[in-house]
Amino acid sequence: MLQFKKIKTICFAAIASMVLSTGFVMAQNDPTKESYRPQYHFSPKAHWMNDPNGMVYLNGKYHLFFQYNPGGTTWGPMHWGHAISTDLLHWKEQPIALYPDSLGMIFSGSAVVDVNNTAGFGKNTLVAIYTYHNQKIEDAKTGLHQYQGIAYSKDEGKTWKKYEGNPVLPNPGIWDFRDPKVNWNEESKQWVMTLATKQSVTFYGSKNLKSWTRLSEFGNKVGAHGGVWECPDLFSLVHNGVKKWVLLVSINPGGPNGGSATQYFIGNFDGKTFKPENSETRWIDYGADNYAGVTFAGTGVRRIFMGWMNNWQYANQVPTQSWRGANTLPRQLKLVQAGRQLSLISVPVKELNAIVQTPVIFKNLQGKRSYDLSATIKRFNSRYLLELSTSNKTSFSIKLHNKEGDELIAGFDKKTNTIYVDRRKAGKVDFEKSFARKTLAPRISSSKQLSLKVYVDAASLELFADNGLTVQTNIFFPNAPLNQLSIDADKPVTINQLKISGISATNK
Repeated sequence: MLQFKKIKTICFAAIASMVLSTGFVMAQNDPTKESYRPQYHFSPKAHWMNDPNGMVYLNGKYHLFFQYNPGGTTWGPMHWGHAISTDLLHWKEQPIALYPDSLGMIFSGSAVVDVNNTAGFGKNTLVAIYTYHNQKIEDAKTGLHQYQGIAYSKDEGKTWKKYEGNPVLPNPGIWDFRDPKVNWNEESKQWVMTLATKQSVTFYGSKNLKSWTRLSEFGNKVGAHGGVWECPDLFSLVHNGVKKWVLLVSINPGGPNGGSATQYFIGNFDGKTFKPENSETRWIDYGADNYAGVTFAGTGVRRIFMGWMNNWQYANQVPTQSWRGANTLPRQLKLVQAGRQLSLISVPVKELNAIVQTPVIFKNLQGKRSYDLSATIKRFNSRYLLELSTSNKTSFSIKLHNKEGDELIAGFDKKTNTIYVDRRKAGKVDFEKSFARKTLAPRISSSKQLSLKVYVDAASLELFADNGLTVQTNIFFPNAPLNQLSIDADKPVTINQLKISGISATNK
């Protein structure tokens, strides 16, 4: 949720100066033509965006709310922005849903469909549960500046009314008390709120979304604690007929490759207490740029996840122009057996197949240390999917580059058994000292065959290895499109199959 710096007003002249300093040009009246603007990921038409909020599916529509500053391109007075999609791909931005009020700014939270009218606002009412952040109280350093409020919409998110009894959950006297993720718990027949509280998660229960009772706390001496815990999410998944519970917890800083990231735990929840099956630290994504991700409510047995494609170490400095912030691809979360334990995998949702074009297929490439595929990708305008299957017998790299000398490299290191993405030479890297980095991820699968899916979109790369067991998401900012592609290995490598597919733009 995040930065608690004093909010600065950015005048138009300052923004214009910043835009000019980046050296980018925007096509007049067409923000989708901006340099680095994603073409099949959601980004706001203008201004700042961070955490996804209130994600919910209702009457055939996916609702994405998000932390939004309508007054500038850096973090500021938080509102809830709003976008709607029928397919998770084509998003239509809506008017701002929630504005700050006398109780504070509108920080992160969730939304539910109150099917049984437990809150008394009406059956099937959309209810948002969010954190108020009161800047005045924060400045007074009382430690009571965050508390939870609710609002409701009877017209599927078009208009909202805040509950007159807010806050519904006052602050018990701690500094970090935020990001409520609420789900109906069938076992205990009540709503369960998963709330970030300093470096732990506290669970609360309610029959009506208005009166909340503390249930339990989780997090002491478990998982990563290099920074504050944020944006938790608790949900169940079924594996081989057995229900398991998954708890997501974002942390900033303390990620596996620096800055912010999201860890997960697998265990059991009895309606009151979460008990993990192991205490090791595990990450949903090892890249630098997948943070604050949570799942949609109302999607049935499918659990669909989206994250904010950025990192708090440099989010306010990335060299985009009239906007800052984008979302990851929507991903379905599943449990699989990997060795002796269950692991959480994430795979791009099936809806993406609708925008993936007919592939160019190469089979049984062998006998070479290098394959030049530049002629194939030039037609795809920096929007494509690369799918590769090979053995794990040798190290290899996939290099995206251009004639200006920019290069982004993803690959497999046989010696360390790691999947990596290296953006240290991928164009503009000097806007923040930590941005130039090589992110490493352990290869979890023990299979002798290695598969990779790599989604490229203007200024982002999302890599899914071994059907989502190892995932990396990284953004980059080349000086010109990376329209050349090669695969290089330490020794002659055999590629069983290579598919390269263009991806249709959804932001129009």
